[in-house]
Amino acid sequence: MKRRFKKVFIRLRFFGKKLFERVGSEKIKINILQAFPFWVASLLTGLIAVGYSKLFFIAEASLSKILHWHLWLIFIVAPVSFGLACLTVQLMAPNAKGSGIPQVMAAIELSGPVHERSVNRLLNLKIIIVKIISSILMIFGGGAVGREGPTIQIAGSVFRLVNKWIPASWPKLSRQSFVLTGAAAGLAAAFNTPLGGVVFAMEELARIHIRFFRTALFTAVIIAGLTAQGLLGPYLYLGYPDVKNVGFNILATVALTALISGMLGALMSVVILKIIRLFKNLNFWKSIVVAITAGFITAAFTYFINPEIIGSGKDLMNSLLFTDNKSAEIHTVIARIAGPAVSFNAGGAGGIFAPSLAAGATVGAYLSMLFHYVAANANILILSGMVGFLTGVTRTPFTSAILVLEMTDRHSVIFHLLLAAMISNLAALFIDKHSLYERLKKNYLEKN
Repeated sequence: MKRRFKKVFIRLRFFGKKLFERVGSEKIKINILQAFPFWVASLLTGLIAVGYSKLFFIAEASLSKILHWHLWLIFIVAPVSFGLACLTVQLMAPNAKGSGIPQVMAAIELSGPVHERSVNRLLNLKIIIVKIISSILMIFGGGAVGREGPTIQIAGSVFRLVNKWIPASWPKLSRQSFVLTGAAAGLAAAFNTPLGGVVFAMEELARIHIRFFRTALFTAVIIAGLTAQGLLGPYLYLGYPDVKNVGFNILATVALTALISGMLGALMSVVILKIIRLFKNLNFWKSIVVAITAGFITAAFTYFINPEIIGSGKDLMNSLLFTDNKSAEIHTVIARIAGPAVSFNAGGAGGIFAPSLAAGATVGAYLSMLFHYVAANANILILSGMVGFLTGVTRTPFTSAILVLEMTDRHSVIFHLLLAAMISNLAALFIDKHSLYERLKKNYLEKN
């Protein structure tokens, strides 16, 4: 009896082992096949993001050299560059205009067989090319634009194209998670902030439960980020500002900075939307005229107010965080807020992430001057202003706090940044209940 049971048990164990090996190997094969397109798309995203960032910095540095030679040349460079940036978008890919994040949000919402054509108009190869060319022209012309939003649409397009190239025999993959994962990888590669990319995907973009695409999301962010790091080095976007010996007694001022910067961020968004509505039905040539006019306004800001107000604002943030001059005049604050509003409506491509951070930095610097703060205390207000202003624009408090935290590697002030994020998010609601991206997303959903 025992022998019979033993034989049955051995056979069952053998059968079970074979079944497990067969099923297990099949499951592993399917997982690898599903993951492979994400790996390819992530690698391509990292490579494109690095090349794009280098071109962006070259354009910004070239303008700086020109203006250092003769500042008045901005009255030629800005209008011509803005006009060409708008012309490129109008002729080649109208959906490449602006930031790119609203387009990705609309594409995620439209993902599915029914809206295939609509998604193709928002994310494609032409978008990648036009986005890079137009935004580089904008930054060369002194536009207050960033490359982070464009990188997100570029990454979304890369992932979309890879998804379309997958053979029909391949294991089924979600189109929606593909675009969303691409957006997260794009932000991670642009800022070198992997956590920021993940949090942004969950806080701003996700409409499906994280468990359905978490492995793909984390893998894509890691591969795109490592590719960027491998080529650019393990850099921090803003270095290591001094925040030593910052106590909790400064929290009241941090809260005030967050309140003001959050409301100003939301107010800038409202102004941008009002200008968009004003110029909504312009024809081709009128759009070009508006772009050239925006170039002249930017040139006037540069020549008569402060040359530091142009561009992405990275140099300005570094100047405020890493020099003894922690102050900003009120006209610099106003111009740094007005600059993105003008550039965003010039008809070219360009993001608003970095310019929002720069505007918030000037708010924090201005309040530091009012309260006579220096060194670490001033830096914490500058960082809080950055978090607050970006939150006011995007309504993503955790993303804003994590981005600034990763850009500076200052974990000791995480509670100060989170406090600034939460207060600014509440303050922004008094100006507008929805973010700039949510408002713009509706426009793309209606058009497509």
